[in-house]
Amino acid sequence: MLTYDQIKELIQIVSERHLHELEIERSGFRLKITGAAPTTQAAEMRFLPQAPPAAPAGALHDAPSAAETRSSAARVAAETDLHLIASPIVGTFYSSPSPTAEPFVRIGDRVRKGQVLCIVEAMKLMNEIECDFDGVIVEIHPRNAQPVEFGEPLFGIRPE
Repeated sequence: MLTYDQIKELIQIVSERHLHELEIERSGFRLKITGAAPTTQAAEMRFLPQAPPAAPAGALHDAPSAAETRSSAARVAAETDLHLIASPIVGTFYSSPSPTAEPFVRIGDRVRKGQVLCIVEAMKLMNEIECDFDGVIVEIHPRNAQPVEFGEPLFGIRPE
């Protein structure tokens, strides 16, 4: 199995070199990274085989899918010059370091490069998601403890 850093590096290579697709299989673990359309300059990763996520009890049936959310958020970001911070992994979004703690950031907060914005838990590992530039938080897309997919927008930030 690949480490988080190895997967992150592969995604960066696919994105930087505008590759159409990269697929790796190791010891029963299969990873497929598909480059996004040239207008978004992002990469999308899917673990295969892929089962549809189960809807939580009481979920609305007309709620938008993660793909619709990503598409809509990317369109809004492009129209408003916002920079999207997307989830680098599939997991659960947490806005604070513990259930009783204050959120890492709120809408309107100024953030700096390297500042922790949230945590995405994946397979019992808490992954701190950091900002990669200075700016102001304009949007926070997922709710606390909501599942997120790879590439799903987490934050819309207006660069400074």
